[in-house]
Amino acid sequence: MSKRQAYQDKLEAQMDEWQARIHEMEAKASQVSADMRIEYEEQIKGLKQRHAAARERLDEFQDASEDAWESLRQGLEDSWAKLGQAIKEASSRFKD
Repeated sequence: MSKRQAYQDKLEAQMDEWQARIHEMEAKASQVSADMRIEYEEQIKGLKQRHAAARERLDEFQDASEDAWESLRQGLEDSWAKLGQAIKEASSRFKD
């Protein structure tokens, strides 16, 4: 397996994990009061938008030529870090 393929597989696994965590938050949001549900749904909406943007970046990365993928990697890692932090912060709010 190439370095690029291993990296892509790692990112795909992370996307799946984040998608599962978003689904967990949606389930929790359905069990809270109406006031809290509105706040949770807004957070979930933002996470879904970031997740979709990260998916687009990953798709671009996968379609990139062998020469271009290394240069795209930094932008992808930045998107990943931001989404990961947003999910972590939202998860901590959902535990309250």
